[in-house]
Amino acid sequence: MTQNYLDLRAATEARDRSLRSKVMTLEKATEIVQDGDHIAIGGCTASRTPLAMIWALIRAKKNDLSISRSIVSTEGDLLFGSGICDHIITSWFSQGIVWGISKVMRSYTETKRAKFEEWSHMSLGLRYRAGAMGIPFMPTRAMMGSDVANQLENLREIECPFTGDKLLLVPALNPDVALIHVQRCDEYGNAQIDGLQFMDLDLAMAANKVILTTENIVSNDQIRRRPDQTKIPFLTVDAVVEVPYGAAPHECYGMYEPFFKHMDDYADLTKDDPDNGVAKYLDRYYYEPSNWPEYLSLLGVEQMLDATRRGRSIYDV
Repeated sequence: MTQNYLDLRAATEARDRSLRSKVMTLEKATEIVQDGDHIAIGGCTASRTPLAMIWALIRAKKNDLSISRSIVSTEGDLLFGSGICDHIITSWFSQGIVWGISKVMRSYTETKRAKFEEWSHMSLGLRYRAGAMGIPFMPTRAMMGSDVANQLENLREIECPFTGDKLLLVPALNPDVALIHVQRCDEYGNAQIDGLQFMDLDLAMAANKVILTTENIVSNDQIRRRPDQTKIPFLTVDAVVEVPYGAAPHECYGMYEPFFKHMDDYADLTKDDPDNGVAKYLDRYYYEPSNWPEYLSLLGVEQMLDATRRGRSIYDV
């Protein structure tokens, strides 16, 4: 979407950067997201997906959301299936390599009920980076001459003023809200990320608002003991929500691995009848539970313990 970058800069400068507590509930955090917003999702594929926040947005029955993410997994199925989103911008849309391309995505896009806008992984990252830098575009050679580029309308090809080479310009991406799940942060929003950071740092800087979900809220003193691990600063953050297992059944590095049996069951459910399969899944896991702990209880203690044992085994080496 086109941005007036002088206005965007002025809005950024006017933000409240005071060191204040931003802790709230999932339900309260959904009020930050408005119908029609562009939402960026942190993590990648089945890693650190902010599923608790997505769960809350679906239950809040938001409307007309556009979503962008580096690689979309099952959360894309649920966003389409619930009807709160009809446009997803990403580089790949699949539950994961072992399960193949999303059957739900194919059903919704082939029947024109939703739009899957495909960019290359590199170009999507550059769009977030441009948004984080406060510039309207980023030059690249990614996608030049490809069929992916031929399917996109908002690209420009220029001649480099220094070398004369042809370059492609990709527009900046400044989401209205970014949803990011982290291992730990303090009440102010200073967030620490273990393992791969993916595009989350640029998301936090590019978005107009940021909602952090976290496995643990820790003291600011504890954050200060390991300042090198603090990847997202408080001044970019608008909400902090403590949600244990907030990425389940996806994984959160060092905390828990994916709930593989649950994801196998979901793939089976949507394999032959994607529409009814995703509807049944939403009824069972999104609409029936009254709160997040009830959702986790439906995933099952046995699967939770197994995922936790596998996830924390990296520290036993």
